[in-house]
Amino acid sequence: MSDCGTEFKGNILLTGAPGIGKTTVMVRLAELLADRAMAGFYTEEIRKSGQRQGFRAVTFSGQIGVLAHIGFKSKSRVGRYGVDVAAFEQLVMPELSHRADLILIDEIGKMECYSSAFVTTVRDLLNASTRVVATVAVSGGGFIAEVKARPDVQIWKVGHDNRDRLPRQLADLLSLTKDRHN
Repeated sequence: MSDCGTEFKGNILLTGAPGIGKTTVMVRLAELLADRAMAGFYTEEIRKSGQRQGFRAVTFSGQIGVLAHIGFKSKSRVGRYGVDVAAFEQLVMPELSHRADLILIDEIGKMECYSSAFVTTVRDLLNASTRVVATVAVSGGGFIAEVKARPDVQIWKVGHDNRDRLPRQLADLLSLTKDRHN
């Protein structure tokens, strides 16, 4: 597992403990690379009276939808949250099909992996020439383990000691390697 190495293997996966700042790194990276043709999404908590009620997905083209909520009655569940797979696919699949030279995905996690269309699309994106930067759960089997085991990914661990400098390091690395990759 790398901590911001300079060697670039193609795609970058950010991992770390829940709440460590992976989403913040992705949002700041998107801001730093706003001039690039970019597609993807990030997730954020839905809170009411200080209590987490669920999660929404926000695309980089400005669309928002609820991914999971404690009030959803769904067979697809992660903890106390029901996952709305159909709504997630309606929001995210068109976004991931946009022409882009960079794909940002927050995250490849248990909720998102309930969507077989998402899994197939992310696998295809990782196999394509388009660069992918994604956050991935620390643990998990199936597709989560599969993407982390790929030889063409570099795994960067997000921690308290590096989360503030990671967006700039990633932006610099992606800017330096853009021409070499395309």
